[in-house]
Amino acid sequence: MRRQLVLVLLLAALCGLTGWMTSLGRVGFFTMAPPAKLLAALREHLEIVLTAELLAIVAGIPLGLALSRRSFRRGAPLLSALTSVGQTVPTLALVGVFSILMGLGVRSAIVALAVYTVLPIVRNTYAGLVSVDPRVKDAARGMGMSTRQILWRVEMPLAAPLIMAGIRTSTVLNVGSAAVAGMIGAGGLGEIIMTGVSLRLVEMVLQGAAPTAALAILLDRLLEGVAVAATPRGLRLALRRSES
Repeated sequence: MRRQLVLVLLLAALCGLTGWMTSLGRVGFFTMAPPAKLLAALREHLEIVLTAELLAIVAGIPLGLALSRRSFRRGAPLLSALTSVGQTVPTLALVGVFSILMGLGVRSAIVALAVYTVLPIVRNTYAGLVSVDPRVKDAARGMGMSTRQILWRVEMPLAAPLIMAGIRTSTVLNVGSAAVAGMIGAGGLGEIIMTGVSLRLVEMVLQGAAPTAALAILLDRLLEGVAVAATPRGLRLALRRSES
């Protein structure tokens, strides 16, 4: 309950700060983003984040699955190194490279963000599948299950909590990194933040940064609920007992 209260208060503070900055209208010679533009930027930001995250999930889960299979163990170091490249390069540099290769705009921003945020999904998928007790798989095999059935009915459900944790981490990174995409004309809340930076207007920076932080918190909480729903009931009870 204490954690829930802190999150609600934090969200209320961020929403209040956004409303306050928007209500200023003008600061000196500069006009703040009107409510309609702020809502449009929020929608664009959410679309960029969701599209990039979907690409990261589509690429990250199969890569993590491949790394966990014995037949791919020799290529595991190479695949792991390739997925690590995204986060070793600064976000701004990565977005800049893809804007040169693919042109300015939303498309290059989405691809750059997907590359940047795929690593947590790959690592957690791999860790979740590798951590499945071999005795559980042997028992499933003894019941006559095929390798494919063991993967989808045993391994993936047991690895689901770790996989969802990776997706949550990736999504939060995505929301914050998407603000940088405003520098290459991708729109979103990053455009308001970058405009405020260029004008040296703290109020406009806060007007874009506060809803960005609120969006990250909301998506994280939503995915936490999905993770709980995706966790097998028996495993959920065991986790609760271990926490208590």
